[in-house]
Amino acid sequence: MHARLLTLCTLLFANAAVASGGLDESASRYAAANPLWKAECSACHIAYPARMLPAASWKAMMAGLDRHFGTDASLDPKATADILAYLVDNAGTRKPEPAAKPMLRITETRWFQNEHDEVPNRLWKDPRVKSPANCAACHTRADQGSFDEHAIRLPK
Repeated sequence: MHARLLTLCTLLFANAAVASGGLDESASRYAAANPLWKAECSACHIAYPARMLPAASWKAMMAGLDRHFGTDASLDPKATADILAYLVDNAGTRKPEPAAKPMLRITETRWFQNEHDEVPNRLWKDPRVKSPANCAACHTRADQGSFDEHAIRLPK
């Protein structure tokens, strides 16, 4: 009985800490877990967490690496297959947004737009930010997979 009570108290404390911002819930949800994915994708930009897009989007993105947002980001077939497997296994599970084809830009998702609706347009155009895709401009731990609202620093 004592062990059960201790476990219950621990769970309640952890939930309260997450709710109050005491623990970085986003770090555990989005943490990078695949070294090849992290190395290859972060060579040009942050390695966007797999949960930010559904599996269909990651499949379409990885199939078009030769024209990845205007850049040839092609990888050897084994690396492509390994990274794709990781992305699909860890893809987001939100209900897909209605679209004719899979969405490739996280910044165009309803979730992203809702999370950033208070960001003024001028900030996206700031030379230190450049675009909504530059998460690390404001999210100080984006490279670690953390998008905790308590670790945001807007460029001044």
